[in-house]
Amino acid sequence: MVMVSFMLKSRRSHLVRFFEDYSLDCILFANLRNIRYLCGFRGSEGALLLTRDAGWFLCDSRYTTQASAEVGEAEVLEFTSKQETLAALVREQGFSRIGFEAAHTTVAFFTTLSSALAGHELVPLGAELDDIRSCKDADELQRLSDVAALSSAALMAIRPLLKPGTRETEIALELELEMRRRGADGRAFDFIVASGVRGSMPHGAASGKVLQAGELVTIDFGAMKDGYHSDETVTVAIGDPDGRQRAIHEIVRTAHDLAIAAVRPGIPCKELDAVARDYIRERGYGDYFGHGLGHGVGLDIHEKPVLSPRGDAVAAEGMVFTIEPGIYIPGFGGVRIEDTVAVTGDGCRVLTAAPKELFIL
Repeated sequence: MVMVSFMLKSRRSHLVRFFEDYSLDCILFANLRNIRYLCGFRGSEGALLLTRDAGWFLCDSRYTTQASAEVGEAEVLEFTSKQETLAALVREQGFSRIGFEAAHTTVAFFTTLSSALAGHELVPLGAELDDIRSCKDADELQRLSDVAALSSAALMAIRPLLKPGTRETEIALELELEMRRRGADGRAFDFIVASGVRGSMPHGAASGKVLQAGELVTIDFGAMKDGYHSDETVTVAIGDPDGRQRAIHEIVRTAHDLAIAAVRPGIPCKELDAVARDYIRERGYGDYFGHGLGHGVGLDIHEKPVLSPRGDAVAAEGMVFTIEPGIYIPGFGGVRIEDTVAVTGDGCRVLTAAPKELFIL
């Protein structure tokens, strides 16, 4: 418990700049991912009010016992009306300026709370508040490494299913079951299993299509365990691939490898995107790579930072994000290769482990 309390206190230190920049007495959190990160609560309903050195977690009667066991360094208060209990707490503590997560607060909740707190100032904080989770601590890095290893091993275990006659949905189902057998709490997202011409759809969720000899199959998959997610993609060949299939896979794999080799603290994330994108463009396929190079992974499957031509983040030690270039050609199919990496002091460590060469099955 001492270690957990120290960890949560360290995480809350990321809030200091918000208290200073906005002259706040307290910050109200509604985003359950941020709440879990800051106080340890794992349920589906609650609110967290933090000052620089104190905190209150509010929940209804369904979660009082659970919160008492999970929440560190915050007093647990039970409510029947969340806004009324928050308002009473704010008045009792004498707070006047209350920051709140504007990106995660509904208009209805804000309207009711502001009415209950007439005379107090509610200060909207932008999505930059989610930046507090961008750099992972040692505990998070271990959890992300563990779930990535679990997920990769699950894919390797179900490889015998990747053959002509198997339906895409069978692969998705067996992959999820294998993850659960290995200790996952569930899948990280709806798996993408896109074979043949369906591979041209970057988000081609598994369908009833049957795998055929001569096709490429893209499998985008991930597990979730203890709240943390993994994300990985392989593209395999069912039978001997033709020359164009081999060439496109090699282009994507090289773009993937070049981007991973470029990861280091201090490099703008848009430059990482450019490393892969420019290589694909130089090979004549720039028009077929439409999405960003990657995204952060943690308590959410998609979180900060964003790796795209429009992203403004800079890579920093402790960030965990995907590198996932792809080429998608309508009427032909596609290739995506994805690994999740953790930024280290001088480069990065690849967390996902399934081989990225062209499997020929």
